Formats: sequence, C-alpha cells, structure tokens
Amino acid sequence: MILGTVKGTIVSTRKCSNLVGFKLLLIAPYYGDKSNIFVAADTIGAGIGELVLITTDNTTQYALDKSAPIDAFVVGIVDAPPQEIK
Repeated sequence: MILGTVKGTIVSTRKCSNLVGFKLLLIAPYYGDKSNIFVAADTIGAGIGELVLITTDNTTQYALDKSAPIDAFVVGIVDAPPQEIK
C-alpha cells in the first residue's frame, strides 16, 4: 500500500467502458519522492488535499467491484497524518 495526498483530478470523457464510474485522481506519495505523481482510480469520494491509502499492482483487482484496467486504487481516506516514529 501507498500513503499519498490527492493533488488533483483527471477528466476523461472518452475512455474504456470498464472505467466508467471511477473518478481518476492525481496522487503524490506521502513518503519518498513527492514528484512521482501517479493516477489512481477512486469510488469512495476522496477529494483534493486528502490523505489516502492506495493499493497498487496485482492486489488492486481484489478491491474492485468489476474488472477494469486499473493498477492503483484508493481503498481508504486517512483521518489523521501518521505519527512520526522516533
């Protein structure tokens, strides 16, 4: 899983029919290189600025209700930033 911040949205009026119903979000990783922004699909209603949990790669298909060509998917909205480990 990846912890990331929603930086924006993608609008695509023409797309694969299996992608209809998914909101596409731009995600910046919370840890590591924040310039590695990627696209994740969302059905739970995450918004810009929110901290989210993302599942990626082959585990993504377990979280989907239908088959779709998605390799990053929002599976949770985080209530509070993680506590720093000392």
